[in-house]
Amino acid sequence: MKLSDAIDKDKLNALIENNILINSNYSNISALLAHILESAMRLVSGDASSLLLVDQKTRTLRFEIALGPKGLEAKKFVVKMDEGIAGWVVKNNRSLIVNDVANDPRFSPAVQQSTGYKTQNMLAVPMRIRDECIGVIEILNKDRGPGFTNADLEVLEIMANQAAIAYQNALYLQKSQNEIVVLQDQITTDRGFHTLIAKSPVILEKLDIINRVAKSDSSVLILGESGVGKELFAEQLHLKSDRSGGPFIRVNCAALPEGLLESELFGHVKGAFTDAVTNRKGRFEMADKGTIFLDEIGDLPLSLQSKLLRVIQSKSFEKVGSSETISVNVRIIAATNRDIEKLVEQQSFRSDLYYRLNVLPLYIPPLKQRLEDIPELASFFLKKFSHETKKDFSGFSEGAMSAILSYSWPGNIRELENTVERACVIGSPPYVQEDDLLLNIRTMPDNTTIADKSLKNVLNLFKKHYLQKVLEENDWNQTLAAQVLDIQRTYLSRLIKELEIKEK
Repeated sequence: MKLSDAIDKDKLNALIENNILINSNYSNISALLAHILESAMRLVSGDASSLLLVDQKTRTLRFEIALGPKGLEAKKFVVKMDEGIAGWVVKNNRSLIVNDVANDPRFSPAVQQSTGYKTQNMLAVPMRIRDECIGVIEILNKDRGPGFTNADLEVLEIMANQAAIAYQNALYLQKSQNEIVVLQDQITTDRGFHTLIAKSPVILEKLDIINRVAKSDSSVLILGESGVGKELFAEQLHLKSDRSGGPFIRVNCAALPEGLLESELFGHVKGAFTDAVTNRKGRFEMADKGTIFLDEIGDLPLSLQSKLLRVIQSKSFEKVGSSETISVNVRIIAATNRDIEKLVEQQSFRSDLYYRLNVLPLYIPPLKQRLEDIPELASFFLKKFSHETKKDFSGFSEGAMSAILSYSWPGNIRELENTVERACVIGSPPYVQEDDLLLNIRTMPDNTTIADKSLKNVLNLFKKHYLQKVLEENDWNQTLAAQVLDIQRTYLSRLIKELEIKEK
């Protein structure tokens, strides 16, 4: 495109600077688009702006970014592809200057009537990839002069072309990053371990304890509700220990009947019982020079508790049907979601075994007490299931994230993972919506301490997390972040102080 003489050097310099900016900011698509709009408004002296993206599946245009006095309200709208000036631009793949919007037959007043923001003149330019229109950039209400000019249009068309390329590159990068996360998790899983996400102070404290006790060979008892990730903390104890090169053997004590469990733990010799047609190694023997993780230890039958106590004390045992003593070098990590002290009181769990296992107790709190972990876990699962469902989700809507933070998660991380998977299956990109989560907030347990008793704290935490995310995406530029958030910069500064948001 040949630039007209009306484009002065200052605008050309601004275009070059903007090009550098948008082509170096692929880490977050929303932040990238906000940068584009803010720069576009400045270059052509507009009062408000919006960037609408085409959704070919629904034949609609959605407001991805909207800046200006009523930007937040405008984002709630979805425009049909055959409606309004933006729809005309997409259909004809052509730019428009409209300096008398009210009398233009292509203008649809629905957004204006709802927001109360009156549009007098408008620039509307297509964003194109290989001549296909993927979106529209609109600049509203010229600040100075009678209206927008051809020079303004030329500037915006150049920017729209650059923006479309940068947007496509950002999508490719985001998709690649999501695939890398999934592959890294898959590699970890293939090794038999899981990725542990930790942002909350309480969990970071637990990991600090693990770092300090991992080198010891003392037994560890991990306590916590079902689904909090006790197995992942057991893995961390093993991986950070001097036994990390050795085996990590898992046993679910509640998954097998008593007769099979003894053979599973200690092995058997041929002929020990009817189905013992060969000699078999038990899990303790397999864990020699490594770690054995006894999950659901509270369900271990009394008849096996004495044998386990002997293994802890002497590091030796006999296989089922054998009198030969086998010695092993094994560290024992046990876990349970039951009240084991109550089991001891009821004499269904040996007190001497409890004290030997409980040398280093580690309590893992439920997810509702680890609110800082929830957004990180949700994002991790979203990347995982976006890949598995072959849907390119960019994140969660504000309503969806608020609902996620407000829910009590009685099933803990396991329930959160299942919820995000379900949302990916039934939802449509780019964002998971609140309705996709299928969370019935009103039917939470009576003992909830989040949704019905401390909602203010939850919402403040959401605001803190969201503001920090937007600030990070905009390199802690409060002016730009305030535009993305559609709030005054002074109000953003006040929120930063009130919520104690600090640059990392």
